[in-house]
Amino acid sequence: MGRALSLLLLPLALLAAPARAEGGSAAAEEVQIEVLHLPEACSPKSKKGDLLNAHYDGFLASDGSKFYCSRTQNEGHPKWFVLGVGQVIKGLDIAMMNMCPGEKRKVTIPPSLAYGQQGYAQGKIPPNATLIFEIELYAVNKGPRSVEAFNQIDRDGDKKLSEFEISQYLKEEFARDGKKRHPTAHDEILADIFKKNDHDGDGFISAKEYNVYQHDEL
Repeated sequence: MGRALSLLLLPLALLAAPARAEGGSAAAEEVQIEVLHLPEACSPKSKKGDLLNAHYDGFLASDGSKFYCSRTQNEGHPKWFVLGVGQVIKGLDIAMMNMCPGEKRKVTIPPSLAYGQQGYAQGKIPPNATLIFEIELYAVNKGPRSVEAFNQIDRDGDKKLSEFEISQYLKEEFARDGKKRHPTAHDEILADIFKKNDHDGDGFISAKEYNVYQHDEL
């Protein structure tokens, strides 16, 4: 999937922590990473600020019970999130560094890098829980939302993105990557982009609306 398309399709990962883990032994504890599958062509490798697309299952280490499965959310579509900026728990930000598309990992995250002493009742995670995630990474793209990417889509230079401009960019990106898609994919993605980004409903995505860091709801 193309870079700018990926930047626009950016809901927060469901596992964004509602409250950060508190101090304690974070420095003494580490994320344990087991690589389950590594593609022969392992490139590009993820780094802070990249936009990742992944599926992951979450388990409690104490009893192996599953508390989260991304495949049961959002009609089974993989999750998009920016790595290393706090959109997921600290342990996942660490666990998914230097990971390439097609790679699978099993990671164990201590409480201090997850939900800490407070836990996360809504997510059925008790206090001081060690978490295990099985992760499959699908895509690594340049992260949101650079001035260069915005200007590339903003063809008339009016500092806002029209439906036509984004539509044209989607068509070009689809043609460039050559992947087969359902005939309705273009219109569905275009509608989703405006639903998630056109906050004032004026039919354009302004430079301010494009800036993901200004909008926690994206």
